[in-house]
Amino acid sequence: MAKALITDAAGLALSAEECAFFRDADPWGFIIFKRNVETPHQLRALTGSMRESVGRNAPILVDQEGGRVQRLGPPHWPKYPPGAAYGALYDGHQEAGLRAAWLGARLIAHDLFAVGIDVDCLPLADVPVSEADPVIGNRAYGTTPAKVAAIAAAVADGLLAGGVLPVLKHIPGHGRATADSHHALPVVSTDIATLQSTDFAAFRPLAKLPLGMTAHVVFTAMDPVAPATTSVTMVQQVIRGYIGFDGLLMSDDISMKALSGTLAERARATLGAGCDLVLHCNGTFDERRAVADVCPPLAGDAKRRADAALGLRRTPAPFDVAAARDEFAAMSALA
Repeated sequence: MAKALITDAAGLALSAEECAFFRDADPWGFIIFKRNVETPHQLRALTGSMRESVGRNAPILVDQEGGRVQRLGPPHWPKYPPGAAYGALYDGHQEAGLRAAWLGARLIAHDLFAVGIDVDCLPLADVPVSEADPVIGNRAYGTTPAKVAAIAAAVADGLLAGGVLPVLKHIPGHGRATADSHHALPVVSTDIATLQSTDFAAFRPLAKLPLGMTAHVVFTAMDPVAPATTSVTMVQQVIRGYIGFDGLLMSDDISMKALSGTLAERARATLGAGCDLVLHCNGTFDERRAVADVCPPLAGDAKRRADAALGLRRTPAPFDVAAARDEFAAMSALA
């Protein structure tokens, strides 16, 4: 049975050692990075090899947002705008902004589905503030919860229409973080009432989405020590409770420097807090094994959520890609 783990590969094709490791570890899914991407043909072969290594149609994820975060890009794939571009259109005409967000996501889904990728770590519902670290910046759709939630919902709908599952991130919010969690642990000292009316409020309308990713951010008003990923309070009372998210919950990458302890300790803390899946990327083979060894097979509510999410995978309906690209290009020029 698949383990509560998402992991990655080192290069453009799987090595014999990777195939053997994946067969033994049996991760629930895989994630693609730029180092894994060269051409459509190569990428299709890689995703096929990943699934073959575990003997099932395992989900394959990618961070394909547009702007600064886009793993598939020119010359083989289009360059997409950052999330703020949809927000700018929305400010001028709400329906135009929502249409552009849906269309951009639908086109991204078309690109991904064609190469065997069926999960995109998108949309963001982070609500940035002026004093925050720029790690979110123009990746965000706006600075008000209602606007962010509306555009995020359109993006999620576009991905689903194209046969790609959306991952809502970074729950319960990365917008106030004054540090990049790739490099340091962000600490947010904002009071609960403000968080509920801003950061958390953007996620509540999106609580029915099938998958979500946590934020490696400490919210001192609720847990003065542990970041949301490893905080029982944040996962149970805020993410599952106040926000009401009952989808499959994965950590952000546990190799990021925001977290402390060994990788095995981080994985245990993530699962102990109530996350369903551990996302581990960019590790050595020894690190991969150490994480895989502490990740149990999916069971109980975690398996229920995983099965429900994968049950939403669909072959996309016919879609006029050329016309959609023309429409999207014309709309993007207005931003």
